[in-house]
Amino acid sequence: MYQQAQIAVQKTVEFDQLRSALERIFSSAALDKFFSKLGSSSIPVREFEKVLDKRFFEKADGALAGQGKSAKELYQALTVSDQALMREFYLEKIEQVDVKVRDKFKKIYQYY
Repeated sequence: MYQQAQIAVQKTVEFDQLRSALERIFSSAALDKFFSKLGSSSIPVREFEKVLDKRFFEKADGALAGQGKSAKELYQALTVSDQALMREFYLEKIEQVDVKVRDKFKKIYQYY
């Protein structure tokens, strides 16, 4: 069975700040707000960099918005391997969303 190699995080402070923001968004009522913003902008949920560019994480999470650095700035401060881990974490979180919520926002989950 395939098992992914564990890669150590280099920039732990920035990584943890961004990861915490994503966990707050995906574990709260902020998820509806976040998905609604994506839907109104016609941005697919899997387009992580576009989501960063449009500052949707800050709009959905007040704690992130108030900490002084944007999600994009935190992401850009990461090493390339840390960025890959963050993208993977985000993609895992969007796949773990409840089926009912995914059906409600099926437009942003579509591949085409």
